[in-house]
Amino acid sequence: MMMFNHEPVGYRCPFCAVVAGGGDAMTGQQDIVVRTEHAMAFVAARWWPNNRGHVLVIPTSHHENLYELPAVSGHAVQDVVREVAIAMRHTYGCEGISTRQHNEPAGYQDTWHHHVHVFPRYPGDNLYGTRHLEEEASADERAPYVAKLKGYLARETQAEFG
Repeated sequence: MMMFNHEPVGYRCPFCAVVAGGGDAMTGQQDIVVRTEHAMAFVAARWWPNNRGHVLVIPTSHHENLYELPAVSGHAVQDVVREVAIAMRHTYGCEGISTRQHNEPAGYQDTWHHHVHVFPRYPGDNLYGTRHLEEEASADERAPYVAKLKGYLARETQAEFG
């Protein structure tokens, strides 16, 4: 059942393009830090002034918002959020993590695919008092954050199975 949807007719979902193996100027395959059957995480191109390298975690199937997210996708997304938060805490030198998720325009959603933000937090970073930077971070700027997270997650996977 579709409810509370705002996705326009003919919407080309940028997140679905990444899931399918493509991408755009803001996000490409090089930005992915972890992918499971039902969820994927990538370093976002939109950064906040004091919280660079934040990550978006999405379901690999298209669901506009939390209201229509099936349990299997929701659980998978939350599992990846946790993995990313732990990796970020170990590799970014941050002192905490914040997550947030938006639904509908009034809830500050502007991409019509469910996603959870995972932010590195630092004392006095003023995350909730700032807006994202106007200029997107380039692939080269994102690359060190991708490398840190992928490296940590690979080591953890190897330790678990190795």
